Amino acid sequence: MSLRFVSLFVLGVFFMIQVPQGQTGCAEVDSMTEAVAGESFMLGCISCKRREEVVGSAIVDWHYKPPEKEDFIHIFKYEYPSPDVLHEKFEGRLQWLGTMGTKDVQIGAIFIDNVTYDDAGTYRCTFHRTLYLPPGEEHVTIIKEIELTVVEEANPELTAVISEIMMYVVIIVLQLWMIGVLIYCYKKIYAENEAREAKKAARAQKNLIDSKDSCDGVHLE
Repeated sequence: MSLRFVSLFVLGVFFMIQVPQGQTGCAEVDSMTEAVAGESFMLGCISCKRREEVVGSAIVDWHYKPPEKEDFIHIFKYEYPSPDVLHEKFEGRLQWLGTMGTKDVQIGAIFIDNVTYDDAGTYRCTFHRTLYLPPGEEHVTIIKEIELTVVEEANPELTAVISEIMMYVVIIVLQLWMIGVLIYCYKKIYAENEAREAKKAARAQKNLIDSKDSCDGVHLE
């Protein structure tokens, strides 16, 4: 099993975490740190909101620092809906694999095509999140770093261990997904029942008023 396959598998798990209608069960899984030269590799980065009901938006920046260097270089930026590669070293080689279709980004993963030994080093993922709370906006910055090494061949034992771990992650994620769906369905059914009862009450009140109006027109002799 190649690291490319494992990376795609992990990415699939990330997207399975998301539940329809914005109901999410987010889990912060650390990125893998060993890439194979000549293959593709996913740099994972997840920042979960602590309260899912709060509306938010996020901008994701990626920086890279080569070994033995002190300064980071800005290589990638995602601000909905546009991903931008910002350094010529990675031009045409970086792809956005994070949250799609919304400003409320929680998955900030990127994909590196055709990894070279020169890609080894420290990668920094930064979430600039804005939470739209009733009192006002709250700005939060989350920073995560990944020490990437590049090897000639994948470690079979490592990939086997990762695959086994991911199997358990999938089981847990599916359970969380089911819980999220059940909660969403319960809330939807409850809201529909409330609306139905409100309509019944309004209809009964209207019938009572109509009946009263009819009685007002009757004169006793």
